[in-house]
Amino acid sequence: MGGATKKGAMKMDKPLYDVEKVNEKLKNIKSLEDLTGKDGIIQMMIKSTVERLLKAEQEAHLGYEPYRKKDKIIKNSRNGYSKKTMRTSSGQMDIDIPRDREGTFDPQFIKKHQSFDPDLERRVISMYAKGMTVRDIGAHLKDFYGAEVSAPLISKITDSVMEMVEEWRNRPLERVYPVIFMDAIFYKARHDNKVISKAAYTCLGIDLEGRSDILGIWIAESEGAHFWLNVLTDLKGRGVEDVLIACVDGLKGFTEAISTLFPQAQIQSCVIHQIRNSLRYVGSKHHKEFMVDLKAVYKAPSLQSAQDGLEKLSEKWNDRYPVVISSWRNNWTHLSTFFNFPLEIRKMIYTTNAVEGLHRQFRKVTKSKTIFPTDDSLLKMLYLASQDACKKMRAKQNWALMIGQLKVIFGERVPLELR
Repeated sequence: MGGATKKGAMKMDKPLYDVEKVNEKLKNIKSLEDLTGKDGIIQMMIKSTVERLLKAEQEAHLGYEPYRKKDKIIKNSRNGYSKKTMRTSSGQMDIDIPRDREGTFDPQFIKKHQSFDPDLERRVISMYAKGMTVRDIGAHLKDFYGAEVSAPLISKITDSVMEMVEEWRNRPLERVYPVIFMDAIFYKARHDNKVISKAAYTCLGIDLEGRSDILGIWIAESEGAHFWLNVLTDLKGRGVEDVLIACVDGLKGFTEAISTLFPQAQIQSCVIHQIRNSLRYVGSKHHKEFMVDLKAVYKAPSLQSAQDGLEKLSEKWNDRYPVVISSWRNNWTHLSTFFNFPLEIRKMIYTTNAVEGLHRQFRKVTKSKTIFPTDDSLLKMLYLASQDACKKMRAKQNWALMIGQLKVIFGERVPLELR
């Protein structure tokens, strides 16, 4: 038994790479590149280590060491090597993959069809997530890692992101969301050999603990009640049973859709968007004066004061700008929802700035893309950008106070006892 232990210990002590070759190379080191660059010592050690581990895998598969096949019943045996070019963060290298005669050996350390190490693959996806083009990524890999990577191969790596996208889009959601924000951002994409405008609709939710999360991203050519019905049906199918407040940018058809699936939800149209749209129809010489009167409406301390301010605004400006005044009157029901809540909650819901901030981050990532070749290419880039954005999101300040206020207003619809 002692001899067996000694033999096993000797086997474990044997280095994974040829020490003599490493020492020989060390004598000729003249620069850092000789150590870490192409064909340097680091690459040689990695190559030797990987090949040694593959041989160990094959040995475990066959059940005997090289040249020690004692059991004649074992028919399978070693059958030379095949070459595989691996692209790693230490550069590009050729690896000898051991084969067996029956073709049953399936190495796990380097799987079949794997030509990238996971670290380099993560770097490719990270560069893509930062908005780098496929061509730029290829040039970067060649300059920094000495890895020749074709555009189709990079595209294949980034295409694997779609599996993560689908898993993310189908993940279960919370049962209740106190607040959701919905807004759209527009891009150019190819469709049937034509370049058209596509909208990416984002839903940002705040859960019962005050944490923000991107609930989903949907790509569509046009919006409407039917489209929003599909979006909200998706949310409901993933577990959302109730939404207390929905903040939207006057999105067409959204009111009808949310009333169908979440009939108890209170809808708040974005006041800031309404102001911007109003000023487009007000002469520039009247902007300052009009805004003074308008602030008496949306910054009023109460709903009654806001309605009084709207009447005064109408009396003064209706003859000159009837379209603007009628827009405020027609949309007042959803523009004034935030007056039903305490000041802390009003500041959070009267605008969709929360999701607009997210879209600004999207713009930074996608600015190098003038046209997306497919909806999937747009979706996977927005998904990667959203995952980066989620890491930076913080819980709402004063949330303990706000959730308490929501509990008073909505009662049992805020299931604090379940948290």
